[in-house]
Amino acid sequence: MNSRKAFKSLVLLLFVACSNMVVSAQLGNVEGTISDENGINVPGANIIISELKKRAISDFDGRFSLVGIPAGNYTLNITYLGYADITQEVVVKERETASVSIFITPKTLELDGVEVTGFGLGSQARALNTQRTNMNITNVVATDQIGKFPDANIGDAVKRIPGITMQVDQGEARNIIVRGLSPQLNSVSLNGSRVPSAEGDNRNVQMDLIPADMIQSIEVSKAVTPDMDADALGGSVNLVTRTSPQGFRLSSTLGSGVNFITDKPIINGSFLLGNRSDNGKFGWMVSASYNDNDFGSDNVEAEWSDEFEYYTGSDDVDGEPILEEVDVNPYTSAFEQREYLVQRVRRSLSANFDYRFDANNSIFLKSIYNWRDDRENRFVLQSEILDGEDIEIGDFTVNQGNLTRFPAEITRETKGGIDNSRNKNRRLEDQRMQNYSLGGNHLWGSLKMDWMTSFAKASEERLNERYIVFENEYAVRNDNSSSRYPLMTAENSADADLSNFEYDEVTEENQFTKEEDFNVFVNFEVPSDFFGNGDGSIKFGGRARMKTKLRDNDFFEYDLEDDFPTLADVAQRDLSDTKFLAGSQYVAGSFADEKWLGALDLVDGESVPDEFLRANFNVDENVFAAYAMTNQKITEKLSVLFGLRLEATKVTAVGNSIIDEEDLVGKITEESSYTNVLPGLHLKYDLSDATILRLAWTNTLARPNYEDLVPSLDVVSGDEEIYLGNPELAATTSMNFDVMAEHYFRSVGILSGGLFYKNIDNFIYLSRSETSDDFYGDDTAGFEIFQPLNGDGARIFGAEIAFQRQLDFLPGFARNFSLYLNYTFISSSAEGIKNEDGEDREGIDLPNTTPNTFNASLGYNDKKFSARMSVNFSDAYIDELGGNEFEDRYYDTQLFLDFNASYKITNSLSVYADLNNISNQPLRYFQGVKGRTQQIEFYGRRLTFGLKYDLFKR
Repeated sequence: MNSRKAFKSLVLLLFVACSNMVVSAQLGNVEGTISDENGINVPGANIIISELKKRAISDFDGRFSLVGIPAGNYTLNITYLGYADITQEVVVKERETASVSIFITPKTLELDGVEVTGFGLGSQARALNTQRTNMNITNVVATDQIGKFPDANIGDAVKRIPGITMQVDQGEARNIIVRGLSPQLNSVSLNGSRVPSAEGDNRNVQMDLIPADMIQSIEVSKAVTPDMDADALGGSVNLVTRTSPQGFRLSSTLGSGVNFITDKPIINGSFLLGNRSDNGKFGWMVSASYNDNDFGSDNVEAEWSDEFEYYTGSDDVDGEPILEEVDVNPYTSAFEQREYLVQRVRRSLSANFDYRFDANNSIFLKSIYNWRDDRENRFVLQSEILDGEDIEIGDFTVNQGNLTRFPAEITRETKGGIDNSRNKNRRLEDQRMQNYSLGGNHLWGSLKMDWMTSFAKASEERLNERYIVFENEYAVRNDNSSSRYPLMTAENSADADLSNFEYDEVTEENQFTKEEDFNVFVNFEVPSDFFGNGDGSIKFGGRARMKTKLRDNDFFEYDLEDDFPTLADVAQRDLSDTKFLAGSQYVAGSFADEKWLGALDLVDGESVPDEFLRANFNVDENVFAAYAMTNQKITEKLSVLFGLRLEATKVTAVGNSIIDEEDLVGKITEESSYTNVLPGLHLKYDLSDATILRLAWTNTLARPNYEDLVPSLDVVSGDEEIYLGNPELAATTSMNFDVMAEHYFRSVGILSGGLFYKNIDNFIYLSRSETSDDFYGDDTAGFEIFQPLNGDGARIFGAEIAFQRQLDFLPGFARNFSLYLNYTFISSSAEGIKNEDGEDREGIDLPNTTPNTFNASLGYNDKKFSARMSVNFSDAYIDELGGNEFEDRYYDTQLFLDFNASYKITNSLSVYADLNNISNQPLRYFQGVKGRTQQIEFYGRRLTFGLKYDLFKR
């Protein structure tokens, strides 16, 4: 569909909307709030006036409105899965809005003559009711349901949802993968406002930055509607903060625990407090969370090679050394043993307010501030092969094709920070995310209007990050007998004496990344009954999003060789640990002490531009969108939503032009713009009140990463390489088809299954090719070019199933068990990817597409006691394409096992305990084939326990 036709469609829908506004000007309205027995607002409730065939659905704040109602007396019928049906009388007057507050209560079920009571199903009911009443395909998790899993942050909570897996960082879920698609292809919003990213080189949102207990519910839209941002190729995740209740509420948590990898304590606490004024007009909710976690990780890394050559001892006629190749089996050409010591302090503060001027007008202010400090020390023992002209016959040993001995460069590195109250001799990564949203809801006759403006900012600052390196050269034994756990050790232990490690360098680095978003949107909705079934609407609106992204790094090197010639001349710390989780065969030895490093008075440093020039950039990205859509009930069972969205994007990017990584030639500024026309269709067919069929056709996009868009140029003559940005990159687009069937159980549960297909164009990958003679002057002919390019296309086919319910059909106490299961399968293929020789690669999966994901949990819940055992599985997938199959990097299979339990001491006070990562699942990457470890990092188990207090007053 071209832009002109799209504009005509938008105008037609707006004309019909205005016509309906005129016709319905003499009618009245009904608005209100639906809350549960504790005064907590409930989303997804059905509110029906049967005689008019009018229906409304309560939103995340429990609010609903029915417009265009003829004057008269009516009965509202309220239905909610897991709760008793309620009726409410209401009087509608011409040109007035009647206001009601409705409270629903849980119901008990009679099954085969036995009364069954569901305990703690309120959160599950809120999630499933929202999912059932949504027009599009979604998955919803409510905050209390999150609490049933031992999840400290939102990332760990989201991974329980069907079709979602997470990439792990330091043992916590960080980057979200929806339906197998990489993190930068998905969107994350907070109360409908986009969450900015603190990452410097991509658009990933750090899900581990937000504590789970600060969020009221999570909604994952897998088929977006035209009134939603279109840059959600995989899916759109909306996080909803807690809103003010209908009465007083106080909740608090105080806990502790231990990380078994460090035996260090955990401290956590949270509270929320909210109320509403006596006249019901003003509501407020404040909440805060604090978590102090002192942990670490044990890590082994390796690089693999299948090529080896040595110096023959002769030179050619030009004086160049003659090298001889040796056929060898794949071997580790570099090996690292790493020990991380981390303190993660996560703080969050939220304040939400709303004020109802009258039945027709209300405003709200929502805010949240998240602040995380990561203090880290890292100690690295690295061994890297000396080959080529640095090695001669006799320096190495090949046994049955295995390279078992060779000379290597060995380094011992300590990473830390300065000695002050913030850094505490550690590298301090200061990450912050804040969001402030002001909006309103209004009724003007039959016209609904809502608006919101928001400011959001994410930043990451790493100041005074220090490294000290000491180096040595000696022969090592290369043990690849277990390719999963490779090992290099000194052939002669005396060579590894600390006095033989000579000073190499001390560096100090400063990094700063900032992203700011300013958003404003407005939506209008009017009733419009095209098919005479009394239920329909037209919705239209617009949005503007202005974004700036800045990365500003620097790097300095200091010469302290005369003061500290060897590692033996400085204060040391022995990191050898027989309990090293990768195995006792790994003995780290001693490193420069981090406190000694932090106390160094570093002056007169020399700037090292090749460490930061290419990384620095500034990007402005403005997106302006307009949409129109209609939601109509064609028959009593069949509903349709159809609409169109236009998104215009303008980008101004500033990068650096560099020679040999360190000589800044100047700045390069490029502008680009493009417009996307994105139609969408959703069909919903109610086979019964409990069974729903859904079909969706949508069009989505994913904008390129900032780092890829920057018009940078770096000609590295010594390596005969050229690194280029690409401001001409097109946005990745996808045409999506979804079909889903859902059956909801009376006992608050669901059985669902569906298929989905994505036809992706212009996905982005890193290309490697050779320059032509006239590319950048004759001197660069034959240089290798590294540049992000658009691939031809990709295809994804997937299936997902989910089952969730209380096992109330079992006898006796067994009916208190519940089961939660979901499984997602994905098959993908990518075209247009070339290898290092410029040849097309065949049969490649789209990077970051996970073939199989699975979640399962078995829970038990009665009046006093609840417990849950949870399993989360994600299959291996290709993470990063190399120049060929041998160099491709894969993210390995993960299987997490967690357990949590709680016991109610009183109705308000309970005690809880959580045990995470019982399976001691490491983060693992492998190179080319599953057996070749590229990285394996263990985090150990974590135990937390404490008290929870909840008080409600209506």
